[in-house]
Amino acid sequence: MPGIKVFGVGDQSWIADIAPVADVELIAYPAPAKTAEELHPYTRSFNEAVRRGEQVVTTLTQYKLKGLEPDVIFTHPGWGDALFLRDIFPGAKVVGLFEYYYHARGGDLGFDPEYPSKLNDIFRLRVLNATQLMALDCCDVGICPTQWQRSRFPAVWQNWLSVLHEGIDTDRVKPDPAMTLTLEDGTVLRAGDEVLTYVSRNLEPYRGFHVFMRALPTILAARPNCHVVIAGAWEQGYGPAAAEGTSYREQLLDEIRGRIDQSRVHFTGTLGYDNYVKLLQVSRLHVYLSYPFILSWSMLEAMSAGCLVLGSATAPVEEVLVDGENGLLFPFHSTSTLAARAIEALANPDAYASLRQQARQTIIDQYDFATVALPAYQRLLHT
Repeated sequence: MPGIKVFGVGDQSWIADIAPVADVELIAYPAPAKTAEELHPYTRSFNEAVRRGEQVVTTLTQYKLKGLEPDVIFTHPGWGDALFLRDIFPGAKVVGLFEYYYHARGGDLGFDPEYPSKLNDIFRLRVLNATQLMALDCCDVGICPTQWQRSRFPAVWQNWLSVLHEGIDTDRVKPDPAMTLTLEDGTVLRAGDEVLTYVSRNLEPYRGFHVFMRALPTILAARPNCHVVIAGAWEQGYGPAAAEGTSYREQLLDEIRGRIDQSRVHFTGTLGYDNYVKLLQVSRLHVYLSYPFILSWSMLEAMSAGCLVLGSATAPVEEVLVDGENGLLFPFHSTSTLAARAIEALANPDAYASLRQQARQTIIDQYDFATVALPAYQRLLHT
């Protein structure tokens, strides 16, 4: 908007990788030092959050001395960035994005019996919430991306939090019946081909990677022309790391090796955004699983691209995806149901054309950036 100066602030460990944005000045602060080992394990994340908050204001104080007095500050306060912002910029409106509040039950913790939680996990997460609780008091406005994510916060704060997703660029992420994608091994995939897709930032149990992989032998045996494309890194994600020296990708491949045609299973690693969109555009069926946790942008973008999405029947997914209306659902832990529904959808794509259309319409109506999210943010700033 004319006359508005925008700054982006982040630690040096990641801000150097961000592509330049027109009219946005990036300010990097030093990543906080690692927490001392002698601290209690439960408090290490909180200690790092305080250190991060300190680094942020130490860096920004130099700009304040040069005249910086922001009117509005947008922040993701879960890592401690916002703890002291109102103290050095008392005239600014601080808007915080609150993604997730941990619980011992009813969420990600203890959801998967294959990876059971321990008392230490419960105690650690209770202390981890301390940063969130302080952040709630350090912001003037709080927003959550989805209704379910807001419902995880203490009841006393829920009315204060607004539900406002960041939005999806539906003009960029849209169906393209002429799209082709060439994989690194030379495989060429076209819209209309029998392509089964799975996307996650990291291939891990939190996003049901183990359930998906175990369904592949049945799916590939029934669909001999199907190609499976799996996008994502195989580093540690939201949940615990795989056994030392390995990854969940290696573990699950070892488990099903000999029961799949590996020439039809393609791991791309992390894709650039353009190729990621192309992958969604050539997909005949996109599988998305998630623990009861933060909803991935990838599911919404898959719907925007006109994918038929087969999703796990978990709370954050069910807030958007309605079985038989704009997608398909299955019980998270049921590999057999996943396989059966995938085989049916892959075999009869025309029967699900209306679900694909309605999936995209859902995103346009409820999550489009230009017509839904941006106007909502503008209204928020003028309240």
